[in-house]
Amino acid sequence: MRFSHRVDISEPNPIAIAEHAMRARGATPIALNDSNPTHHGLAPDLLPEPYAADPRGQRYAREALAAYLGGGARADDLYLLSSTSQAYAWLMKLLCDTGDAVLAPKPGYPLIESIARLECVEPRFYQLRFDGSWTIDTAQIEQLLCDDTGHRIRALIVINPNNPTGSYVKPGEREQLVALCHAYDVAIIADEVFFDYALEPFDGNRRFAGERGVLTFALDGFSKTLAAPHAKVGWIRVSGPGDDVREATRRLDVIADDFLPMSELVARAVPPMLATAPDQLQRVRARTQGNLRRLHELLRADTLGVVDVLRAEGGWNVLLRFPSVIDENELVLSLIEHAGASGQPGYFFDMPSNGYLALSLLAEPERFASNVRLVLGAVARALDVSD
Repeated sequence: MRFSHRVDISEPNPIAIAEHAMRARGATPIALNDSNPTHHGLAPDLLPEPYAADPRGQRYAREALAAYLGGGARADDLYLLSSTSQAYAWLMKLLCDTGDAVLAPKPGYPLIESIARLECVEPRFYQLRFDGSWTIDTAQIEQLLCDDTGHRIRALIVINPNNPTGSYVKPGEREQLVALCHAYDVAIIADEVFFDYALEPFDGNRRFAGERGVLTFALDGFSKTLAAPHAKVGWIRVSGPGDDVREATRRLDVIADDFLPMSELVARAVPPMLATAPDQLQRVRARTQGNLRRLHELLRADTLGVVDVLRAEGGWNVLLRFPSVIDENELVLSLIEHAGASGQPGYFFDMPSNGYLALSLLAEPERFASNVRLVLGAVARALDVSD
């Protein structure tokens, strides 16, 4: 696996080597330049413990997370940080030099493209195709990799399940993607924040976390696991062939050490927050699954009958489809004008054609039903105008 040249992994200087040797003998050198106030009795009462920086995040928090994740997860495979957005940025630093590229799905959330550009990385795109359900165009990915004669593509990003399409990576797709990435020496970045929120899934879905066939970075966090975006806890789980993992973590440690994002205040809360995760997951699943059932009922009862919902296998959002003679912008502007409501049309996510609107399944049931009726009313008004 080729990594970027942005990370300094030069050999340590003679002083660092001598300090390491001293520690290996069980002794700790007196640091004449130690400017850590917690080592000198100056820590505040609320945080009295000595601070020992750990690039991967406080070990006790990583051990608690590994135990929660199961499936062979180890504390040493995990990096704690403030968000999956930060994880994307770190991994682009790790894998990509300026002008290198990552492959990302379309339709998809525009955040990845924005982060890539901030990291001076070129976002390139592969398509998800809808024909009753969403599939990944693996042939297109293979062609993109084959045509990349300059070897600038350094990572394949998969969203499992994708947002807003709600599509999981199917078992056959996963097998093909791992084989392609192995053949072309490309890492996988798997964003799996919505994985636990199944809606109408097919059989056989699995996480990429723990994948051994190719270097894989699986992203997740409390923003979805606990429905707590304000907790600001995310993580990266590294897996793959042993040599690639060792080299990746050696370099990722340097990036993590430069940022040290995990606060002791937050880290302390990780184990008790993890204890609440099963109940919180079930609570949110009950809401999203119940609202999806209600959505189907409302659409079946709609006398006009021109709005439907694309099959959503997982996640918190669905895509409503309405007649393409209605301009997406005009529909949302009508909602703003007549109902004081707004929304995200399909083109925000690079849907391939006009006639889509994203709808959250998180709203309280009465509010959700009202939101659906607002959309149906806006569609009816638009068709009356076009007549």
